[in-house]
Amino acid sequence: MQNFFKWTCLCLLFAMAPLAVMAQEPEEIETEQTETTPEIAPGDMPLDDVVKKEVMMQRKVLPYQPIRESDIFWEKRVWRIIDIREKMNLPFAYPEEPFFKILSDAATKGEMPVYSTEDDKFTKRLSTNDVLGMLSKTDTVVTFDPETYEEKVQIVRNDINWEDVKRFRIKEIWFFDKETSTLNVRIMGIAPLIDVKDDQGNFRFERPLFWVYYPQARELFARHRVFTMGGNTNATISWEDHLEQRHFASYIYKESNVYDRKLEEYLTGVDLLMESEKIKNEIFNFEHDLWQY
Repeated sequence: MQNFFKWTCLCLLFAMAPLAVMAQEPEEIETEQTETTPEIAPGDMPLDDVVKKEVMMQRKVLPYQPIRESDIFWEKRVWRIIDIREKMNLPFAYPEEPFFKILSDAATKGEMPVYSTEDDKFTKRLSTNDVLGMLSKTDTVVTFDPETYEEKVQIVRNDINWEDVKRFRIKEIWFFDKETSTLNVRIMGIAPLIDVKDDQGNFRFERPLFWVYYPQARELFARHRVFTMGGNTNATISWEDHLEQRHFASYIYKESNVYDRKLEEYLTGVDLLMESEKIKNEIFNFEHDLWQY
């Protein structure tokens, strides 16, 4: 009887062995696999164009023609506003490379000097830290840990969105050169404007962030392409060409005057726009009236 029981146990043991082996087959063992994204070398990046365009990066700007002080016998300084929401100014808000992003990136990297808005005469240069503090805002946010329900205080840095900059100031000088008998204009500075709002989000006023001295920024603007309104994405028009050729719409909000005041300080509504057009026509008529027919 004992021998029969032993033989029965041995038979059951040999019968269960294949099942144990089958339970350990690799197909039935769950393993945790982590997928890694392969890194793409800079030279292996796909080219999103027909050819690699490098002509714009090699462009150089022509220096201004030297002018003698004695050849300038008439001059007027005007300040303009460019609203990028106007149809003609839509290239300023091109999402892939908006104009404000070009200014802010160059200012934070130290590629272009910027100046304080205490005045518009470029007397105080801002440091890179000043620009970084101006273009970003630090807030304190309280969060809760979902597991421990503990409060955590985090410092969050909010950068200014380029969509918040909807207008730019431009300072320029119109002058008549009697040596060439021509009326010329030189852009002196560009300042992005941002809205200042209260705690409820209501608009309070508009303030400039910084001034860019345009003659120092011409080399930078010449290396950045403008998306033209005609739809030709191969057009080699740089921001330096765009500004020099006056391909933008604007209105005058101030001219040089003995009170050093803006038009909005004594005019409103339609009268403000009419005075702006009046100043523009006076500049045009000045050159026209010098000639005799």
